[in-house]
Amino acid sequence: MLILSIISSAVAPGLALLTFFYLKDKYDQEPLHMVIKVFLLGFLIVFPVMIIQRGLMLGWGDGPYVESFLISAGVEECLKWFVLYHMIYNHTEFDEPYDGILYAVAISLGFATIENVMYAWYSHASIGSMFLRALLPVSGHAMFGVIMGYHMGRARFSKGVRTRWILVISLVLPWIWHGIYDFILNTTANYWIWFIVPLMAFLWYGGMGKVARANNRSPFRVLKREEEVNM
Repeated sequence: MLILSIISSAVAPGLALLTFFYLKDKYDQEPLHMVIKVFLLGFLIVFPVMIIQRGLMLGWGDGPYVESFLISAGVEECLKWFVLYHMIYNHTEFDEPYDGILYAVAISLGFATIENVMYAWYSHASIGSMFLRALLPVSGHAMFGVIMGYHMGRARFSKGVRTRWILVISLVLPWIWHGIYDFILNTTANYWIWFIVPLMAFLWYGGMGKVARANNRSPFRVLKREEEVNM
């Protein structure tokens, strides 16, 4: 019964955050089956990520810079970006800027959820430690997804050479922020909370701003206003 409680506590934060961001889609909500599909893709990429990371650690070592920015953040963000770009970016359902945020958050939370379940199962984590993981790693993955998806949404509705540069930004920025997050945890064993809490507050503040700006750029915003006026 205790194991069931711990597993539930590992899954619940990802589902709660996914629901939160799904409901933030103001003007044209995505088909639920598409969101769930991308969420499950996040489950699947955990295993190739683990294999690649293990290989890189054997070859490059586990120094804090290498582990934080290349092996951990680099592999995870690159693989999430790769899957999103090849499976979602040109999909017909990707029809407004906010969709980039929703799908990037979905794959990020899928990844974070299965990672959380594995952590709970193998370490026999307490409810308290799972609550802390909900506030930090799971929430952190959601914010990296917001950053990636916001810029991917910008790229999707831009034209010309600018599109390529924004796509590069959609990979580089979450990679950097993820690397900073991991570097703090890897190098400040005793005082990490004094750095992580302000970092997470900053990411959430910026993330909610990106959510608002993406919704404001929706082509369905004008249509919805016209419908309200005609009613």
